[in-house]
Amino acid sequence: MEATTDTLVIKAPKKSPLILRMVVLLFAMVCGVYICLVCLKQINTHTKTKFLNIIAINHQNQINQSCQVPDLEKSEIGYAHYPKPQTFKRDECACNPVRYFAILSMQRSGSGWFETLLNSHINVSSNGEIFSVRDRRLNVSSILKNMDKVYNLDWFSSASKNECNAAVGFKWMLNQGLMENREEIVKYFKKKGVSAIFLFRRNLLRRMISVLANSYDKDAKPLNGTHKSHVHSPLEAEILAKYKPKINATLLIRELEQDEEAAGKAVEYFNTTRHIVVYYEDVLNNRTKLNEVQDFLRLPHRELKSRQVKIHTTPLSNQVENWEDVEKTLKGTSYETFLHADYQLPSSPQSALTNFT
Repeated sequence: MEATTDTLVIKAPKKSPLILRMVVLLFAMVCGVYICLVCLKQINTHTKTKFLNIIAINHQNQINQSCQVPDLEKSEIGYAHYPKPQTFKRDECACNPVRYFAILSMQRSGSGWFETLLNSHINVSSNGEIFSVRDRRLNVSSILKNMDKVYNLDWFSSASKNECNAAVGFKWMLNQGLMENREEIVKYFKKKGVSAIFLFRRNLLRRMISVLANSYDKDAKPLNGTHKSHVHSPLEAEILAKYKPKINATLLIRELEQDEEAAGKAVEYFNTTRHIVVYYEDVLNNRTKLNEVQDFLRLPHRELKSRQVKIHTTPLSNQVENWEDVEKTLKGTSYETFLHADYQLPSSPQSALTNFT
């Protein structure tokens, strides 16, 4: 019998895929951890850089905020400002303090001449009679808005010294919305640290003559058909000085009283603000008065000059058509001194202080 042998063939089992899977998983985990570490490092570096940048910016802000005037008295701190104009950058002058001021005066009191003297200082910008334009003084909001523009150094005029100003201001006549809005303006001056420079004329009769002569010039225009409130040549001054106004003697005393009262009230209303009272005649005859003004504005002393030429230089008796009536009216009154108080002009006719009407 032939034996039949059945052979059972058993193949070697395949390697388990579990090990392979474990290897792949381990590799993926290592790669993932590596990628996470790299990302975390980059995020940390970026955050650190950003943090350092913030520190640098804050440090710069602290520098700007810490600008102080050397040797500044404690009572004067509120009057040193560091404006940030919207129209330009102060650059290296950002830490130079700026003083705010306003020249408060009456027409024909020497304010135009006085302002040109201030503007001859390399660090001063006095921007003229900005409220002579009616639209700028229609209401308190308009007035405050225009003052903000001046004191933020965003008001440009021929007098602007731009970024390196040490004092900035303008000229303001008492009848240009100043007295009507005095309460709000006093608050503004005190809040903003604005210093007031009152400029008046002692001899109110001379001021009256100048007002009448200037009013005549507006209509007659003897200088080649043009009106000039201020002149820069002796010839022009001589032409304007030829006119002799006639003063209403009946109203003379009352008008002088009104002028005197207006000046007194202005100083009274602004008495709580930082201010100084200056008289045209004192500046005309005493150069040290200009040093006092520079000290008031905390400015380094400079020789101040003006190109304006004085118009009326002769005695008052030669400047009024009806002088006898005027003389008769003022004699025996508190204003009699105005008849004789002619200016003592400096010895040098070339002196800057001899200029103005």
